[in-house]
Amino acid sequence: MIKSLLAAGTILVALAGPTFAHQCPSLAAKAEEALKTTTVDDATKAKVTELIATGLSQHAAGQHDESEATLGEALKLLGV
Repeated sequence: MIKSLLAAGTILVALAGPTFAHQCPSLAAKAEEALKTTTVDDATKAKVTELIATGLSQHAAGQHDESEATLGEALKLLGV
């Protein structure tokens, strides 16, 4: 009985893992969407575009914490 409960718990944790995964792609999409309707100046738009590209590169390299920080900076510049 205890082994069954432990096995079930292990399976639930394994299935829930992706729920807590990093959100790099969704943050990038949010920044790209905000960039379409923003009223910031051209220099800020260029900086945001650069930050999005850097964040996605970091994500692809497995540097998810850095990617989230970079994309968060882009969102801050956009006022999101």
